[in-house]
Amino acid sequence: MSDPHSTAPVPSPRRRVGRPAGRRAGDTTTRDRILDSARQHFARGSYSSTTIRAIAADADVNPALVIHYFGSKRDLFGATLRLPLHLRDQVSALIRTDPDDMGEHVVRLFLTAWRDQNVRTPLSAMIRSVFSDEGAADALGQFLATHLLGPLVAASRRDRPELRVSLAASHLAGLVIGRHILGVAPLARADIEQLVACVGPVIQHYLTGRLPAVPTE
Repeated sequence: MSDPHSTAPVPSPRRRVGRPAGRRAGDTTTRDRILDSARQHFARGSYSSTTIRAIAADADVNPALVIHYFGSKRDLFGATLRLPLHLRDQVSALIRTDPDDMGEHVVRLFLTAWRDQNVRTPLSAMIRSVFSDEGAADALGQFLATHLLGPLVAASRRDRPELRVSLAASHLAGLVIGRHILGVAPLARADIEQLVACVGPVIQHYLTGRLPAVPTE
């Protein structure tokens, strides 16, 4: 018969064997760890070759936790593309500037952002995947529309905002592909202010200029 006054330790519940699911929901360090892992994987490979399972393994979490935080690979990829706080503040400041100068400001901000490693690494990986993966192309468009061009077009209250965003996004994407991915010599060597002077007026027209009338049947 056991002694009711015994001080022997009570055995702890047996832990379930397997990879930990991460810290409790809402722990920002777990979320940041997943994002860091995702950035590294997308930078080393491509959108299509990167898997949730591999990202989770390097972040030391269960793959289900990645889905819990981000929903899908596309949403996780989009999260890695979010502008750093200082760049988001600059986008917000552009909304309050003279809309007639917006094109030059947008081009300067976008090209300058590529000097930031946290922006350049995931964007470069994503753009390399655009040519072969529809999901990466969608993620690029979503990034430009949500974090850079969309708010500016909405603030200008011009007609056909979705078309304006698409035109400007396509032009900016082509510019950085030529400059940073393909390394087209004149673009790669050009000073940022040279490109701002050349491309700024075009982006300005897309954002605030008069677009051709929609043909009617």
